[in-house]
Amino acid sequence: MTEELNMVYDEFKSSNEKSIEHFEAELTKIRAGKAAPAMLQSVMVDYYGSPTPIQQVANIGVMDARTLTVQPWEKDMLGELMKGIVNANLGFAPQDNGEMLIISIPPLTEERRRDLVKHAKAAAENAKVSIRSHRKDALDMIKGLKDDGLSEDMQKDAEGQVQTITDSFTKKIEELFELKEKDIMTI
Repeated sequence: MTEELNMVYDEFKSSNEKSIEHFEAELTKIRAGKAAPAMLQSVMVDYYGSPTPIQQVANIGVMDARTLTVQPWEKDMLGELMKGIVNANLGFAPQDNGEMLIISIPPLTEERRRDLVKHAKAAAENAKVSIRSHRKDALDMIKGLKDDGLSEDMQKDAEGQVQTITDSFTKKIEELFELKEKDIMTI
C-alpha cells in the first residue's frame, strides 16, 4: 500500500508543479514597467499568410530598462511585425528605423499598477483553485485505495500528507504573488 500512496503523492506533486509553472508563466506576461522580451510573447505575426508567434520570425532584445528591440530575420517583415505588435493591443507604439523596430515602454500610472496587481491576484487565485482541484483528485485516489485494503489510520495519515503538500504549494503561490506585487508597485 505504501507504494501506491507514494505514487499518489508523486502524481499530486507533479500536477501542482505544473500549476506553479503555469502561474509563473502568467506572471511573466504581466509587465512591471521594465522591458522584457516576454511582453511580446502573445504577439502573432502574419508570416506569408499564416499566423506565427513573433519569436519565430524575429529576435527580441532589451536595449535598456525601458526599450525593446525587434530585429526581423527578413527585412521585408518589418511592416508585418509592426502591424502584429499594434494589433496585439499591448499599448506599445513601435518605431521603425529601417533595420529593426524600437519599442519604448511607457511608465505605468498608479491606476495601471493597481490593475496589474489585480490581474496577478486573479492568476494566483486560479493557481490555488488548480491546486485544490488536484488535492480533491488525490483524496479521491486515496479513498479508492481504502476499498483495496488501505487501513483507516493509513488513510488519515495520507490525507494529512496531501494537505501538507497542498499547504506548501499554496504558500509558494502566495510568495510568488507577493514578489510580483512588490515588483509592480515599485516605481
